[in-house]
Amino acid sequence: MAAPWAHRYAQRTKSVKSSIIRELLKLTQRPEVISFAGGLPAPEVFPVARFQEACQRVLATQATTALQYGPTEGYRPLRELIVAQMGRYGIVATVDNILITSGSQQALDLIAKLLINRGDRILVESPTYLGALQAFDLMGAEYVTVPVDDDGLQTCNMEQALRSGPKFMYILPNFQNPGGVTLSRKRRDELVELSDRYGIPIIEDDPYGQLRYEGEHISPLVVLDRTNLARDNGYKLGNVIYLSTFSKVLAPGLRVAWIVAPPDVIAKLVQIKQSTDLHTSTFTQMVVYEAARDGFIDEHVKLIRATYKVRRDAMLSALNDFFSAGGFVDAPARRTLLVGHHAAGRRFVTVAGVGAAPECRLRSGRAVLPQWRHRLAHAAELLECRA
Repeated sequence: MAAPWAHRYAQRTKSVKSSIIRELLKLTQRPEVISFAGGLPAPEVFPVARFQEACQRVLATQATTALQYGPTEGYRPLRELIVAQMGRYGIVATVDNILITSGSQQALDLIAKLLINRGDRILVESPTYLGALQAFDLMGAEYVTVPVDDDGLQTCNMEQALRSGPKFMYILPNFQNPGGVTLSRKRRDELVELSDRYGIPIIEDDPYGQLRYEGEHISPLVVLDRTNLARDNGYKLGNVIYLSTFSKVLAPGLRVAWIVAPPDVIAKLVQIKQSTDLHTSTFTQMVVYEAARDGFIDEHVKLIRATYKVRRDAMLSALNDFFSAGGFVDAPARRTLLVGHHAAGRRFVTVAGVGAAPECRLRSGRAVLPQWRHRLAHAAELLECRA
């Protein structure tokens, strides 16, 4: 007798839904579609030649290590490189604070498994990143939301949400996905103070922090939590777990990201990751290290910033020229994403072969779920489209 599989699925799978983000990626495989909805980096800036050299070097000099099982925590030279890179942004950590993950999505999944019991409330921005909600939903999370404006999370409206007792806060302070806004320094200070006062930790997700085209860098929450509150000189203590990734600064196909947390938290996450995939690909980690080392990643990030800034400006100019009456687009320095506004409550699905986010609605003058935003990576294609 054939097994009735649907009757054997675990209860938690009832909350599982297909990712809108992955559905959007299917559109990008169609040559006639220009997608502005998914967060795909521009393939023209992938450092292909550098990766070819890195792969050859790894296989020529360290093949047996690269093709063998490795430590769950991650390849140590790569973790040391990450420590050095983060130090430039004020994040003072050691390799014991770092866990390499198979992309940021796995980092979110591991944190959800570590912290969330069914029915736990999570404080999130409104709107927030759909991939995080997908990871949290699987663990049975419920949500309390706080709106964002042009200065990011509205910290003045957080007291009631915090009094509801959320397990943690999930925050994207830099170029928030999907809003595109950056949390101001004043609000960052307020947020870490509120976290300390209520004893509610913060998960700081920072995939875009290095892609600032203009203006000054703003200290991460993980730094302000230490400096503002006079915590220890490293990350043995603290209310912030920090996430970042190589997806936006090297290539997303690598699936290499990392978590920064106190060592006891890292130790627990390591145990959970061991039951998930044992470790992130040793070969891939070694290739990332070889590609990024000797200052290459610093120069490559400069190239990405310059390329995307030109494309953002081109997109902004084109939209201001051709957007329909009643609409406009803004792109202050605190945004990496362009946000469309329109007076009417209009829905956008696809327009003239251009992929837009499905089920995307304009609410209160701004598009949400996952917000009608135009990614810079394909701005050059828009100019071809308009010609």
